[in-house]
Amino acid sequence: MDWLIAYIESVMRLAAPLMFAAMGGLISERAGLANIALEGKLLVSAFAAAAVAASTGSAEWGLVAGVVAGAMSGWIFGASTVWLKADHIVMGTAFNLLVVGVIPTLGKAWFGSSGSTPALGTEARLQAGVGFFIAGVALVLILNEALRRTRWGLRVHSAGESPNALLVQGVSPRRVRIGAACVAGALAGLGGVILSLVQGSGYVRDMAGGRGYLALAAIIFGAWKPYPTLAACLIFAAADSAQMLLQGKSVFDISVPASLIQTLPFIATLTILALRRKRVSAPRAINQPL
Repeated sequence: MDWLIAYIESVMRLAAPLMFAAMGGLISERAGLANIALEGKLLVSAFAAAAVAASTGSAEWGLVAGVVAGAMSGWIFGASTVWLKADHIVMGTAFNLLVVGVIPTLGKAWFGSSGSTPALGTEARLQAGVGFFIAGVALVLILNEALRRTRWGLRVHSAGESPNALLVQGVSPRRVRIGAACVAGALAGLGGVILSLVQGSGYVRDMAGGRGYLALAAIIFGAWKPYPTLAACLIFAAADSAQMLLQGKSVFDISVPASLIQTLPFIATLTILALRRKRVSAPRAINQPL
């Protein structure tokens, strides 16, 4: 039973950054912003959190820096798509590519290493255990009710489905979208903080490992609804945890290459998306200029 308890704890730990990134992406997509930039936001916030924690020796300041960096990247993405009317997919792809190039440059300038930040001591890391997972579940519960029952949630829904309905009420759909982008960035920022200050001991190059894209797949699988999206995050985390446990072990006396085992989360992603029978539609006004 010890291995089962360890496996469940691993799933909870690995699910936490996915949950925050997915819930952030869900908010922005429900507001009409196709958020393919989640991968870049995870990397930006993970680097910012680790860099500040390494410089100050404070995990709390690292947490603040990661969330602020995520919110700022969300604002940049939202402003460029709303005000400059840039295509969301193109802008998201460009943002991800820019982040991949800029972070090593900053790391080289600040710490003399283009691949990572200095290793963090215990005092500069967050000792949260499964606390972030519990917080993520609470976020899902709150977000589900907020999107259905609050004025903010209804405005976010209208921005993604019928922006003209907001204009009739005297509400700017542009402002709603940019606000949703900032909230989405801040939540993705929490996911990045978990990667570098909880699961890791600092930032290492490309440490998001495709989790931003997995979060986007979870949103699509979940039909842009919080509970099914949470379920998808748990499935992906379970596959990721399984591949970690299987590395270096034989399956039916057959040694499986580690590179093949590492593809399990992505195989699970493709499988559940392919087998999803019920057709789902994205918000009608997504990726449409205002």
